[in-house]
Amino acid sequence: MSASSLSQEHASKLSAQFGADILGTTEFRGETTITVATARIHDIALFCRDSLGYNLLLDLCSVDHFGRDPRFEVVYELLSLAGKNHLRLKCTASEDAAEVDSVTDIWPTANWHEREVWDMMGIKFRNHPDLRRILMWEGYPYHPLRKDFPLEGIPTDVPDVAFTEVAPLAGGPFVTIPTEGNTEVREPRARHAGDLPTTATFIAEP
Repeated sequence: MSASSLSQEHASKLSAQFGADILGTTEFRGETTITVATARIHDIALFCRDSLGYNLLLDLCSVDHFGRDPRFEVVYELLSLAGKNHLRLKCTASEDAAEVDSVTDIWPTANWHEREVWDMMGIKFRNHPDLRRILMWEGYPYHPLRKDFPLEGIPTDVPDVAFTEVAPLAGGPFVTIPTEGNTEVREPRARHAGDLPTTATFIAEP
């Protein structure tokens, strides 16, 4: 059985085991992605490890769907070393209640991944053994990978710390938005998240 077929079979087993808590399954380029109820992520992850053989957590990351509700997704990339097949789990978290259960007791490699997601995106993980920032300093009030965080940075009040001023990006950040224009139009300087798309298709030379 191919790895793709095995992942599809495992998706069917998850649906049989967890019923309505399996919210959707998609297939794309041989990869299986399963969206699950956030309240059951720990139970489903444990089943994936103990019953389906996914003994390695390759990655745990997050996605910010700024402007949608729920705003955030947490994404789990699982691998079965024996079966050599991959499975992706997803669950959502709202902006007001950005919290999901930790899976560090299932896959210890989740420890630093969850700390990074907390630090950069602001999603908390219940029962994490040591949920501290991993890149920014404790007490930093922002989460820099959120889409509404300006790419040029935010000045801080911390003295004697490098990069406490706005980063010099020649006038502003690059923020891509949908448009029919060329690269200059799609990624102009000094555009911020939330700006409306432009109808321009070309920026003339000054």
